[in-house]
Amino acid sequence: MVSNLEYYKVFYHVARLGSLTMAAQALSVSQPAVSQSVRQLEQQLGVSLFYRAAKGVRLTKEGETLYEYVARSYEQLEIGEKRLRQMRDLEAGEIRIGASDMTLQYFLLPYLEQFHEAYPQIKVIVTNAPTPETLSFLEEGRIDFGAVSTPFEPGERIRAVPVRELEDIFVAGRKFIAYKNRMMDLQQLEQLPMIFLEKNTSTRRFMDEFLEGSGTHIVPEFELATSDMIVQFALRNLGVGCVVRDFAREEMESGRLFELRFNKIIPKRSICIVYDSRASLSRAAEALLKIIGVSLG
Repeated sequence: MVSNLEYYKVFYHVARLGSLTMAAQALSVSQPAVSQSVRQLEQQLGVSLFYRAAKGVRLTKEGETLYEYVARSYEQLEIGEKRLRQMRDLEAGEIRIGASDMTLQYFLLPYLEQFHEAYPQIKVIVTNAPTPETLSFLEEGRIDFGAVSTPFEPGERIRAVPVRELEDIFVAGRKFIAYKNRMMDLQQLEQLPMIFLEKNTSTRRFMDEFLEGSGTHIVPEFELATSDMIVQFALRNLGVGCVVRDFAREEMESGRLFELRFNKIIPKRSICIVYDSRASLSRAAEALLKIIGVSLG
């Protein structure tokens, strides 16, 4: 292997232009420096690469063979540099984000819309999964950052930045109208049909721990994969649904659902942006976080 790859750069320009003088001008160096680089390359390879022609220089057979490979490599490097400039200038690139249905719909989506309007050529890949899976994806390097809801236990490398409060509520339809505007004990939920998220979510974990800490044990009649489905089941009077307020806001404002009131306040939670403290974010990911209002510096 030639010890100085700069020789190949000089060789490429001399071969392409057919002139030592023109190559020196293209490279902004002196002609003697170009001649010296060509001689050094020929010595290390043990062959002659050029011969003098009437005007400038021409490739020998060995030089033609080498040029085929050097030209392809050089052109690929130029393509690579162009791609990097595009990524630097946010004209190309990719962002990989992890988010649950809730954090995507009620937090990330407006920011993704702004980002796409500003940088339409950046590809955005959203992996939709509950908080525990999103944290695993982050630790495995499969996403650049995640938007998750508390509670969760971040690993040693994971950092979290709170970005929005969440409020968990219980909602019901007309079949349960007798409970509207009544101040209830949490234990009364044990006597009602309940609709909860599945157990592999931070929302379900939070509510289970809160209720058990309040002396209330719930065995839901329905365990569903998404909060949207909880709202739909509640609208059909299949039970009392436990959801984040945002999911049921429209139905409550229209009067199709109402919120149950309790004599004990349910603590608020947070949506957090999580990232790997040891990983380097792309320019595109940094630009999206800036739009969100999160600084990791």
